[in-house]
Amino acid sequence: MKTLTLLRHAKSGWDDPVARDFDRPLNARGRRAAATMGRHLRDLGLTFDRVVASPATRVDETIVEVERGLGRALAPVWDRRLYLAAPTTLLDVVHECEAASGSLLLVGHNPGLEELTLLLIPDDASTLREAAEEKYPTATLAEITFDTDDWAAVAAGRGRLTRFIRPRDVDPALGPDGN
Repeated sequence: MKTLTLLRHAKSGWDDPVARDFDRPLNARGRRAAATMGRHLRDLGLTFDRVVASPATRVDETIVEVERGLGRALAPVWDRRLYLAAPTTLLDVVHECEAASGSLLLVGHNPGLEELTLLLIPDDASTLREAAEEKYPTATLAEITFDTDDWAAVAAGRGRLTRFIRPRDVDPALGPDGN
């Protein structure tokens, strides 16, 4: 059994005058959401054998805040391929994961993470799939399990979406109507 967890970076600030999209930082709401998601990961007891992340500033800051809420380091491997990656590139990264790792966390961007989630799970009418199809908000986590012992065998439609957690599911104040 392999478990792939996909975490979208938290809400970034568009007001900061940065020269490149890559350098956009989180805003205050994003920092709160990432720390909240970290606490929720801790409460769920989730751990990861390997963490691979986009080196973009907003992803780095998301990880810092998730670690703060989680109470421990995630120790990501920074991989530039994850910056605004297409789902096929993300799947390449998954396929490269060593077999000894049972759980993999990718931290990156949309639309790639949402598209990868929908690619890997069956097109059914499950509540979780419907939520993922509707919107994959910032700081949202999707957990997909695979009945395989080889990451290279992860393929379209072969996964089972076991969790789809948005910040507003953990703290309603982090939803669209929150402050």
